[in-house]
Amino acid sequence: MTRAPHSVSAENAAPIGFEKHDHKACVAQALATAEARCAAEGLRLTPVRRKVLELLLQKHRALGAYAILDLLRDAGFGSQPPVAYRALDFLTEHGFVHKIQRLNAFVACAHPSETHSPAFMICRLCDAVAEAHATSAKGALGPAAQAAGFHIEKTVVEAEGVCPACMDKADA
Repeated sequence: MTRAPHSVSAENAAPIGFEKHDHKACVAQALATAEARCAAEGLRLTPVRRKVLELLLQKHRALGAYAILDLLRDAGFGSQPPVAYRALDFLTEHGFVHKIQRLNAFVACAHPSETHSPAFMICRLCDAVAEAHATSAKGALGPAAQAAGFHIEKTVVEAEGVCPACMDKADA
């Protein structure tokens, strides 16, 4: 099954990341979406930025900056950490990539053309990551924040568990 990253509405989006799909079509569709959005918004998707996004899309898992740097070097790009960090900063700032705090790593956004509050399910055995939409940018913290006079601008939910591929290996 092929699922285009931009074709799922925020209200009823199923998690993307653990299901079987046409991987080549998934990567091609996501890159085309990023290129079109950059062109429409006047953003520069430089060769390094595009390659970093492509690498994250190909792996379908979270990668640390140094792993990305190694892959960039193997692909003939620069080998200095700022190369990877600048590309990741751009991709994160514009919503093409998310940072997974628990892993100190990055994953390609499954919904790059939508404004959303991501929720991540991280497999504790293989570090695979699936992305879903959180119900609201304010979630359960909304009432507490309002009572404290605090305005929530962004939330990120990260849950750790076991993915379907690792279920038989789980000792739970």
